[in-house]
Order: sequence, then C-alpha cells, then structure tokens
Amino acid sequence: RAIVRDVLPRAMANRIWSASYRRALPVELNNFDLPALLPTVFYLFRFGYRRGSGHFLRAFAPAAATTAAERRRRTTADRIAEVLADRSDLEGFSGPAERAVLGDLLLCFCLQNARSALGRDRQIQRAAPTHYLASWIDLPHNTGAVRLVPEMVVATLSNQKGRYVERTGEKGGGRTWFPISDPERNVLLKEFDGGMSWARLKADRAGDHFDENSAVGLDQLLTARLAQQLESAPDKLRGRTASKIPNRRSIGSKSARCFSEDMRKFVRAYAGPMPRRVLLDGLESCVATGLTTMLGNAAEVLFQWFATGEIPEPSSQEPAQLLVDCSQGLDRGVQHRAEDSMDEFTRRLWRFPEILMTLRLLDYSVRGNRTIMAAGKTDYDEDPDPSAWIGLLGRVLHERQEGSELVHYQLDQYGLQLADELDSEHPDVAETLRDQGRQPNAVRRLAAALTVLMGRHLTSGHLFSFLDSASGVAGPNALVFKRRTTRGAGGGRRTRDVRRLVFGDSMLEYLVHRHLLSHKARLRHLSFPEFLRGLRKRYGFHVDRAPDNTEVSSEILQRNRMFLQRRLRDLGLLRGVNDADSMKRLTPRFRPRAR
Repeated sequence: RAIVRDVLPRAMANRIWSASYRRALPVELNNFDLPALLPTVFYLFRFGYRRGSGHFLRAFAPAAATTAAERRRRTTADRIAEVLADRSDLEGFSGPAERAVLGDLLLCFCLQNARSALGRDRQIQRAAPTHYLASWIDLPHNTGAVRLVPEMVVATLSNQKGRYVERTGEKGGGRTWFPISDPERNVLLKEFDGGMSWARLKADRAGDHFDENSAVGLDQLLTARLAQQLESAPDKLRGRTASKIPNRRSIGSKSARCFSEDMRKFVRAYAGPMPRRVLLDGLESCVATGLTTMLGNAAEVLFQWFATGEIPEPSSQEPAQLLVDCSQGLDRGVQHRAEDSMDEFTRRLWRFPEILMTLRLLDYSVRGNRTIMAAGKTDYDEDPDPSAWIGLLGRVLHERQEGSELVHYQLDQYGLQLADELDSEHPDVAETLRDQGRQPNAVRRLAAALTVLMGRHLTSGHLFSFLDSASGVAGPNALVFKRRTTRGAGGGRRTRDVRRLVFGDSMLEYLVHRHLLSHKARLRHLSFPEFLRGLRKRYGFHVDRAPDNTEVSSEILQRNRMFLQRRLRDLGLLRGVNDADSMKRLTPRFRPRAR
C-alpha cells in the first residue's frame, strides 16, 4: 500500500484501497451480525437518520470498570439482571436465585452473548428484535459492525428518490408501505409497537412511551424494561453528513425488488397470526434470502457488465443458479453435487474483487474528466439506481464514450510508473502491468495488479465473509452450510472451506408461507411443482433440475426432490390425495390475516 500511495495521487490511492464499491452494492463487504440488523432497521425507520452512541454501557456497566473495553467486557447478563432487579416496576427478583432466573430470561428472549457464547458471565453483544424498543439498545456498540446493511435494507424498502433517505412528510409522502418517521403507517414498525404511544415531535428521542396497561408477552416486557433503563433512544451519528441514510440500491435490481416484495407481503400477512418467535425466524430467513440473492444477482450483472460494458434490464436479469441440498447432508450424492454447484459460483466470485477494483478506478477517473461528465444528461449522484452511472463507466471501459481515451492513457501511465517501483519486490505484478499482449485494456491491467497487491484477505476474504454473514452460516436460520474438508492436491493435502445451499426448517417454513401469498397478500392454491418453479425463477434455487453450470444426474435430482417432499410433509406443509404431482398442494401452518 505504501508503494501505491507513493505512485498514485493520495486521494486516488485512498479511494481505491477498499474491498467494496457502494454504488454497485451499497454495503461494506465484510463480516457482520445478521441477527443484529432488525433493531437498527427499526431505529432508521423511526428517526430517519443513522444511529450514534446510546446509554447502554452507562446504564449497565459496573462503576468500577474504567476503560471502554473493560466496561463492555463486564456488561453481562448477571450485571444487567442486577440493575433491572432494583426497578420498582419489575418485582420478585431480589434474591440471587431469582436474579439468575432473570438473567436466563434476558438471554432467552432479549439479549445474546458475544460469539453466541453460553453463560450469564459473558459479554453481551446484541439485542433481539422482540419489540420496537430494542432499537433503543445501542448494540452492537459500533454501528460500523453492521456494514451499512440496515441502511441498504431501509433504502430498498422505502423506495425514495434523491441522494439520501428523507423523512416522509405528513402530506404527499408517496405510496409506500415503509414510510420514514411515520411508525403508525410503517407496516414493519406497526407490528412491533405493542403498547407504544409515539412522540408528537419526530426527533424527540425520549418522547416514545410504553403503556404499562398494555397486554404484551414476557419477551416484549423485558425489552421495554431494558429500554426504560436507558431513558431515551441513542443519539444520531455525528458528522456533517454521517447521520444521513444513503439512498443507494443494489445493481442487482431484480433481486432487490423481490426482497422488498417478500418483506412487505410476509409482514402484512403473518405478523398477527404467527407467534412472535416464529415471525422473527421468518423475518431473519427473509433477510438472509434477500441479501444472498442480491449478492448473487449483483455479481451476475457485473460479470456481464465487465464483458460487454452494458447493464442488463431488470426483466432479463437472472439470479445465481445454485443446487439446494434438501437432504441436509443425509445423502452424500446430493450433498456433493450441491457443494459442486456452490464451488462453481464461488470460483466465479474470485473475479468479483477485480471487477470492483475496475469500478473504483473508473469512478475516480471519470469524475475528474469534464468531457465525460458533461456528456451525462442526469445527476448520477441523485439517482439511487446505479445502472446509468455504471453503464457510463462500462462505455468508458470499452472505449465507446467520448473522452475515454484520456482515462485509459492516464491509468496506463500510472500502471507503468507502479511497475517500475514494483520490479524488485513484486516482479510478477510488474510484469502484469507491462504485458499488453495478455491484457490490452489498461484499466483491467491496473485493476488486476492492484487486486493482487491488496491481498486475498482484503479482497476475496472480505467478500466471502460477507457471503457467510448474509446467508447466516452457522445460525439457526442459515441458508448456506459451511464445513472444513481436507483433500489431496499435488502430492499433499489441502484444507479448505466448502459450502452448500440448504433449507433449514425455519427457512423452509418461510419460503412456503411466502409463496402461498398472492399478489394482494392473500392465500392462494399452490402445487408442489409450482413451488419448485417459483424457487428457481425467483431466487435461482434448484431442487429437481440441474443448474446450467453443474452436471447432476437425474437420479440424484429425483432423490433431492423426494427429500424435500418428505420434509414438507413432516412439517405439515404439504398434502396430497394421490401420487399425481398436480394434486400435491402446499398448505400453511398459519393462515394470513383477512383483509
């Protein structure tokens, strides 16, 4: 990095030395905590700005703790139970045994330890979204830990125009099911507002009150007591524009629209009939499905952009095709074919960091080129859809835009200067920068070299960490299962991670209930073949057909189909009067609300 900063302009070096490109996928590509997203989403919807510091440590950390790290480490379930037990509105927990019970209740319903560790003496890391007031609990302490994913979710659901997500006005707020700072109309907040009376001033962080006479579950009551101990919601993130929610959409617009529709229909239909715990599992499954397919869709779109310079229309976009292991590892043949399918997808993802580096280089260079910017007819920064801007960068990459020759010449000169500095320490990278025969495009040469210089940890390592986090690997509602395997390679043995797509019980229940909803969020008849067809078309999840990039025998596909059918029957989600596929119909455990 020091060599790159010496050769390239300092501002350019700082801009491109990143694993992400937010105009294409508006998140930080790194690991994050999937269960911690919804409380942050509640906060963004309620106040219309990003969350800053709150009062969690001040309210619950021991007074003897001096440093910030020690305060976080000593804020445990036992300590929180000790503080709450002294409240006059939470009686019956005065003794040590009763406080231990209270600590267990908090860990069961409201809070979770760091790294999902067991025990009441471990550091608390996240709050469960049992109630809107969970958004008052500033966990995780650093908002950067969620990698801008809640901001992307809110921008996708609210569907606004402009550079930033704004509060919805009292009048003319637009037709949306997810307005900002209007909790009585927001379908997500409305289902988690049990006993709430809202402040008249939208920016009043202490004005929302919990009605003590309201009938709520124990999980919601404990969350309310935690929030009341804090006295107010966290402050907004400080900085000139740091508190504003960027209004950015994924370049994979088809999957983004599917996610928005899935969330809206699922919440409207099942928030009342489903028990709160089942609903939370369904929402987490919805988010995991949406984020995973958005990443796959964005990758497929940018692969095509990299080759042609064009962004496909949303109607022609296709999600990444993956084979699902419906046996959950019981059938080795199905398991291995599902791992082969995911391996093919991840092999393609290895090219993704180079494409993102290409975008960052072009973004910096084009913004400084008056000829190219003057040719644009719109303000690209004001448009939340990045298709027009990335389409312009594609034309520059393939030299079809006026002024693109200067961009290529300038980046070629930077590459040659960088090669001279790298001859001694990185001769292979220097050779890549000079070899026009292998890669005649100067932008691609420089992007490939810089990606190698950044290293796998900062590029593909962060990318796969994001994939694992988005799909909920190792979580109860995981969409992807990962395991370590050792195989022979080149006379030795090599250990690596292999992944495969799976449907856990909660994920399967969510997918069935979602596909049983019609356009107006009402129950419809759905046969088993129609369900399989919907999974393929909407998400790229293949069960009884082989993905285009994987060879699977018909015998394995038939077994995979039978495993899924058997699991649906065991869960009470499939009924059939005979062996005909058209007579096998999906049935819900919970009927949607009548409207």
